[in-house]
Amino acid sequence: MSFASLGLCPALQQAVEARGYEQPTDIQSSAIPAVLRGVDVMAQAHTGSGKTAAFVLPLLQQLLATHREGPRRLRALVLVPTRELAAQVADTWQEMTRELPVRVKTVAVFGGVSINPQMMALRGDADFVVATPGRLLDLVQHNALRLDGVQTLVLDEADRLLDLGFADELQRVLALLPNRRQNLLFSATFAPGVQALAESLLHQPVQLQAAQVVAQVPPDILQRAIVVDPPRRTQLLRHLVEQGTGEGSTRQVLVFAASRYTTELVADKLRRAGIPAAALHGELSQGARTEALAAFKSGALRVLVATDLAGRGIHVPRLPMVVNYDLPRSATDYTHRIGRTGRAGASGVAISFVTPASEAHFRLIEKRQGQRLPREQVAGFEPADPVAPSVAPVADVNGGVKGRRKSKKDKLREAAAAGAADGPLKRD
Repeated sequence: MSFASLGLCPALQQAVEARGYEQPTDIQSSAIPAVLRGVDVMAQAHTGSGKTAAFVLPLLQQLLATHREGPRRLRALVLVPTRELAAQVADTWQEMTRELPVRVKTVAVFGGVSINPQMMALRGDADFVVATPGRLLDLVQHNALRLDGVQTLVLDEADRLLDLGFADELQRVLALLPNRRQNLLFSATFAPGVQALAESLLHQPVQLQAAQVVAQVPPDILQRAIVVDPPRRTQLLRHLVEQGTGEGSTRQVLVFAASRYTTELVADKLRRAGIPAAALHGELSQGARTEALAAFKSGALRVLVATDLAGRGIHVPRLPMVVNYDLPRSATDYTHRIGRTGRAGASGVAISFVTPASEAHFRLIEKRQGQRLPREQVAGFEPADPVAPSVAPVADVNGGVKGRRKSKKDKLREAAAAGAADGPLKRD
């Protein structure tokens, strides 16, 4: 199948060729014709499946087909969960419009930076706006844009929009939109909250599912689980970066950690070892985040250590490796993390550091993924106590699942009970 067969005009066919797209991905071949028909779409597609182009291309074609000279008006609004994803989607839009016969104006707006430059960018309106919900509402309150003429609403990564607590903001935005509009919802997972949102938002939608989703994770990602004690994870990470892993290249590595403190600590230790590294987390200024991402994408940084929130929207073509320094909180987050590698048909490696204490949690992730990875040990980094927890996992009040190992007192009680069952001890 070609992009021409999907109904795209010659100008957009040239645009995708200029970007190196040889043929449409599964989600693009399904979504583009549906969006062009003007129907609502409910699409399940993992990160890296080409879903951004799946809505950008048909929306551009709709603009070209109805373009008239005169004042601009906001045609489509795209809501995303993070500022990095907003910038990425806007970049895709701008790349696709460079060779078009008409000038298309796309503006990305998000929090964490001054609102004034964004208000200036919206002067004279825009054809497309990519926004995080909170900053969008701020701009509406400042009369910087109106939403009553929006023809198409796109919710990109809808599951993360809800996970990050944007449900109230979403409802406020929906109240500002016209009742008659096209709605496009893209999500990697469809938890009950996302399903409920889709049912309330979409009208007789075309339901699409990328073929890769059926397998839960892209087949071109080699997943590995390495058992290691917590204090030795940074040393092991350094070893993998410097010595290689036996699979693929380690030119660049994206590392996921659980907290801002850990990202800073790990990045600092890697820099001291002579490895170009930087931290990426939500408490950095937008300028610092943009600088770190640009350095990583250009290859100036070899390792980027990020939290889940900051890691959303990172797109590095042919990124060879992702490392879970800390395990993600859920199977959904695991899918999103490893989806940063193995994109657009390239192969990749995803490594998870599994400590004895986190073994039970990783087993839960594996169960949700429908798989079981062999546990590996790296010579020189073997754990002191590699035995998996022998008791059932215990739910954590914060949403995680942790394994619990027997204490010394528990072992003594069991030994005493076993001795009592064998009869009274004899004295010499």
